[in-house]
Amino acid sequence: MKGKTALIAGASGLVGNELLHLILKGQGYEKVYSIVRRPLGVEHPKLIEVVCDFDQLEEIQEYFDAEEVFCCLGTTIKKAKTKEAMYKVDVEYPLTMAKLAQKKGSNHFLLISSMNANSKSSLWYPRMKGILEEKLVAIPLDSISIFRPSLLLGNRQEFRLGEYAAAKVFQGLSYLLKDSWKSRLAVEAKTVAQAMYYAAQMDKKGVSIYSADIIEDLAGNNRNI
Repeated sequence: MKGKTALIAGASGLVGNELLHLILKGQGYEKVYSIVRRPLGVEHPKLIEVVCDFDQLEEIQEYFDAEEVFCCLGTTIKKAKTKEAMYKVDVEYPLTMAKLAQKKGSNHFLLISSMNANSKSSLWYPRMKGILEEKLVAIPLDSISIFRPSLLLGNRQEFRLGEYAAAKVFQGLSYLLKDSWKSRLAVEAKTVAQAMYYAAQMDKKGVSIYSADIIEDLAGNNRNI
């Protein structure tokens, strides 16, 4: 039986890197396309890195002929410098990917969003993510999975002071919290990756939104991957 093909964007990030290795390890996948700005230095017989300009995604649209498309893109205002540049990475690129996935017949589009995504929010970041979600679900894909994790824990390649401080506070208080509350405040990047991987193996049609606590439960059903 022929294995599936997956495409992932954002494999240099915290969740994306964990997810890439899960997909490469997954026996159900025969081929994995990783869309990158520059080579990641990862070698695997299933892996095909596609180095591209994300402003020109249409030029590599043939690679979107994949059963599952995983979007783990995201940046910070510090790195992007402007809200306009951040919007391009966090909203425009994922939407272009989703449209290409729909055009090429992909079965499932999986996206990392934000816990407080809300297009009506007075705060820039959750409003931006809410706009992304609203525009995404309007694209006629067979299956869309949106993941809304809480604070992501893990070893980032880049240092983020705010997240580092929040993670330290969480670690200091975590022993006081019930397990059901821990995932609502912070979650390991690997847990999110496991949840995304597991959701991709489910034949679930339509739009599915996974909150922080559901992400934890979903990953828990597949700890052995």
